[in-house]
Amino acid sequence: MVRKDTRHVLKYTLTHKSHKRTRSRPRPTRTIVTRSQCSGRTGFFHRLPAEVFAMILDKLSVLEVSVLSMVSKEITQYTLGYISTLAWKNKTIIQSFHHGTRLEQRSTIARYRDLGVLFKRCTLLLPTKERLKFIFSKFSQIPCLLLEQCLAPDCIGFTSYGVFLQTLIAGWDELECHRVFNFLSDHTNLLQKIEAVITGKPGVRWYQKMQLRLFCRQVLLDPWPNQPECQFWLTQLLKPWPLVSQAHLLFVLYGPLMSEGTFGWQDLVERGLPHSALWDLARAILLLFGKLEVKCQTANSPLAILEEIIVIPQPWHVENVARLLVLCGSNLCYNVLASKAVNGRLLEISRLMVYIILVCEKDGYHMTWAVKMVQQICKVFSTAPERFCFIQQLENMFAEVTREFFEFSVTGNHLEDRETFQTLCFLLDSSARFHTKFLHMFLK
Repeated sequence: MVRKDTRHVLKYTLTHKSHKRTRSRPRPTRTIVTRSQCSGRTGFFHRLPAEVFAMILDKLSVLEVSVLSMVSKEITQYTLGYISTLAWKNKTIIQSFHHGTRLEQRSTIARYRDLGVLFKRCTLLLPTKERLKFIFSKFSQIPCLLLEQCLAPDCIGFTSYGVFLQTLIAGWDELECHRVFNFLSDHTNLLQKIEAVITGKPGVRWYQKMQLRLFCRQVLLDPWPNQPECQFWLTQLLKPWPLVSQAHLLFVLYGPLMSEGTFGWQDLVERGLPHSALWDLARAILLLFGKLEVKCQTANSPLAILEEIIVIPQPWHVENVARLLVLCGSNLCYNVLASKAVNGRLLEISRLMVYIILVCEKDGYHMTWAVKMVQQICKVFSTAPERFCFIQQLENMFAEVTREFFEFSVTGNHLEDRETFQTLCFLLDSSARFHTKFLHMFLK
């Protein structure tokens, strides 16, 4: 019995010790190898000579090279070296922008969009300042992409440049976009060129004005499909200048152009222009002040800028002022008229309101809009006698403006007589429609 027990004890003891030795055996450590480390040691491209890799890239399209550049850091460095060569620049970056057919123009613009994708992906790991310096060094010697370097009227250089920039910085945050604007300003001396334009007299330096308009519109403003981005760039252009200069710059960028491509300075003063001539300017004003959400702007800025715009180069024809207000919409139009009402400028409000009614008739707007505008202006006045005085002044102005058009149409044999007579007819029709709607609202 004793021997049996001893054997059992010995068996148990050995088994227990064996189990303990198994548990104390150290486990092997696991190491994680990244994809870039793996490709760096055994990747296919790592084993290729640089010349052979360049030959492979030569066979790829711009978009295919952009995709390949994102495989690893090492491939990115190879790609950056490849697109830095003069041979690649001469082969890939189109430097001729004077194409005769629309198909060729679309092809060039599409190429610059692809280049925007390529440079966006290739420089992804670089700091913003280094990215911009590397990217724009590839385009710094192309005359069609520079201010005041190309004289061709059909050049699409700025349009291609704008598509490239929009593709490159799409999705960047506001701080990076500020850096882009500052870099471009320094790179092109943009602020100095703007200062030279806005301090000059109307009609002087017209070529520089047109170049500035084309560059800012086609490169910085028009490529953006969304309002906030366009608002950002327009704000950057206007922010360094006082209100008077902001108004002048807005006019240079969005003011009406003549058929020969020059600014319609005197046309705004001498005669009424169609709504198509003022639509761009109204759109820019709405872009800036439609919601009054732009930083560093105040509620008084739109009124002050409007007051400055409508005297460039001299006080505008009243019909053009009225048409601009109608195009700017109810809120801005009301703010302008209400501001004048508060300051007691009844004669000016009445004349402007008569022309607003005339514009509604000419351009096909519903007369109810004008009637509601008059009702809103009436509420600005606190007493019944003040409201009656405003309505009386408005009626007297209808008679005065009608007499002016009639007298002008019957004196002499002017070439404008037919146009003046047509305007007189529009005025009489607008007066009838306005008073019909006005009385109808009071009789409801």
